[in-house]
Amino acid sequence: MRIRPASRTLTRAFLAAALLPAVAARTEPSKMNYPDAPASPVVDDYHGTKVADPYRWLEEADSAATARWVDAQNALTRSVLDGPDREAIKKRLAQLYDYPRVSVPGRKGTRYFYTRNPGLLNQSILYVREGLAGAERVLLDPNTLTADGTAALTAASVSHDGSLLAYGISRSGSDRQEILVRDVATGADRPDRLRWVKFTTITWTKDNAGFYYMRFPQTGSVPPGDENYFARIFHHRLGQPQEQDALVFEAPEDKQVIFSTDLTDDGRFLVLHSFKGSSEDGEVHLLDLKAPGARPALLPFTKGFAHAYKFAGDFGGRLFFQTNEGAPMGRLIAVDYGQGRTEPIAIVPEGEDKLAEAQVLGGRLVLVRMVNASDRVIVHALDGTLEREVELPALGTVTALSGEPGHDEMFFGFTSFTTPSTPYRYEIAQKRLAPFEATKGSIDPSLYEVSQAFFPSKDGTRVSMFLVHRKGLAKDGQRPVLLSGYGGFNVSIKPAFDPSDFVWLERGGIIAQANLRGGGEYGEAWHQAGMLDRKQNVFDDFIAAAEWLVASGVTRREKLAIQGGSNGGLLVGAVMTQRPDLVGAVLCQVPVADMLRYHLFTVGRFWIPEYGSADDPKQFPFLLHYSPYHNVKDGVRYPATLITTADTDDRVSPGMAKKFGARLQAATGGDAPILVRVETKAGHGAGKPVSKQIEEQADIYRFLSWRLGVSESYRAPTQ
Repeated sequence: MRIRPASRTLTRAFLAAALLPAVAARTEPSKMNYPDAPASPVVDDYHGTKVADPYRWLEEADSAATARWVDAQNALTRSVLDGPDREAIKKRLAQLYDYPRVSVPGRKGTRYFYTRNPGLLNQSILYVREGLAGAERVLLDPNTLTADGTAALTAASVSHDGSLLAYGISRSGSDRQEILVRDVATGADRPDRLRWVKFTTITWTKDNAGFYYMRFPQTGSVPPGDENYFARIFHHRLGQPQEQDALVFEAPEDKQVIFSTDLTDDGRFLVLHSFKGSSEDGEVHLLDLKAPGARPALLPFTKGFAHAYKFAGDFGGRLFFQTNEGAPMGRLIAVDYGQGRTEPIAIVPEGEDKLAEAQVLGGRLVLVRMVNASDRVIVHALDGTLEREVELPALGTVTALSGEPGHDEMFFGFTSFTTPSTPYRYEIAQKRLAPFEATKGSIDPSLYEVSQAFFPSKDGTRVSMFLVHRKGLAKDGQRPVLLSGYGGFNVSIKPAFDPSDFVWLERGGIIAQANLRGGGEYGEAWHQAGMLDRKQNVFDDFIAAAEWLVASGVTRREKLAIQGGSNGGLLVGAVMTQRPDLVGAVLCQVPVADMLRYHLFTVGRFWIPEYGSADDPKQFPFLLHYSPYHNVKDGVRYPATLITTADTDDRVSPGMAKKFGARLQAATGGDAPILVRVETKAGHGAGKPVSKQIEEQADIYRFLSWRLGVSESYRAPTQ
């Protein structure tokens, strides 16, 4: 698990929007009567530069003044967005979400494990199947844990023999997890309860008697705020109290280091990955669990945090790693620790396309390569010899790979803009591909088409963008367009199905999804070109995407909206303050909006390798240059903006969204509304109940229809 402002799943949720009818029976105010937000005379000195922070008081989530302001903002937003057309859209959203969804299965022993949602359940249910063709049964239903569906299954790991499930539950959208252990045969929980956990991998020992996990300090045992840092790896033996868990690995000299773990198939080595916060660059240590002596031997593999190494699996004593060292597009190497040799062996060299994933499955090397931001699955022999490419259904994304080195089968998920994520089973030796379970969405994919455009950014860099719309749609310069992006943390934004997109597409809208620098679509050099003092490249790419959509005759400024969440919220916040004339509407969700103080809250220090820190006099100037909150100017006519956050978000502090909203409301010189929506019991977005997703997106679509001037009554197309 990497810690990023937004997970890949959440990122996709932020890329959805739809086109709704305006409320013809209502007259919207020409100027909003915003809730009172008194500015305070707070001024900070950064290396000799004085910087005002007039809404610092909104960082205090538990204060009475903040609570009153939040209630008033939500009341204003409700007064503007509620109405009969919102209810009609909410009804259509429920129809679009009402289709069966099945995850990629994992096999342990003779059992298969996967989640299923028949449609509108708030949380997917975990099932187990006895054998590939056996009957399935419910193993864990998170919907029974709370009445409102806000408890989510956020981690799951099955013991090697398939007899035990270690699982993590988070509540109200928090990153915090509680780990429990369930007997697969009986469905009963064991007494084990592990707390102070988040972002953890759960790695079972080969004897199925315990597992390794990452734990953070108990609240009160460290200074306030540090409970989000100083992670350590522990070994939990089943049945013993958590207080007796053995400390395995730590980095006390650097509180921002976090870890993940893997176990080799033969059970000999625990592979320990160390990362500095959100960066994928890190160190790898091997813990030899079969070495003689009371304590396992710690063997060196890589040192320093200059390059990324990812364990891909092992076979016959050879350990395989995916790395970008000396290969920005990625390559595959191996070491023969089983034979006592530690020198790396080149297996699959760097290619023209990014190596996105590699695993040892069924006695083969299975690679996922990304070609212009969409995936290909390629099979190699263990010596690196190319054998074949697995034919995928369409242009799209491989969502997961699952399997074991010694099993002649693997599973992967596939999705596209018009195809729901479908789990596939591939028999490796026989080269047979078939759905593990067929998935049919709630729309007719034949009604839509997907294309990809390429355009130059400000400095001439070639940037790509996907376009999705109804077949035969006239690009007459009047098309409402929703442009989304992310551009950070090496996260690749690829084609994926989101049911709510089709409210927009059904009404003649276009979805534009840009692949910006800072992301991972075109390798590590592409990522590095959009981080630290090069972050402005990301904003320039997004601005260029918007300008291309207008210049090419697809839309006009008044019909163009931009959307982004988390790091994408930073993106749209920076773009709207730099170019307030660019678009007609802005959707800014759970944003990192204060670049001078973001690292002081929750897990913000984990993002310093990506953004930099205002504490550094060399980095402060470029952070101040683009920080959305600090670049709002009085009297500027800002576009209509909907800012969303959640009161239980412990990933991105909700205070940043509140401060940004208050500053925009006070400063704007135009009549376009600045609305703030604060969700309850939803967190940053992962594990958000389906019912809350529908409510939030109904607000988004109502807002877009109003601001983009769509007045047709809502109806779904005939299919």
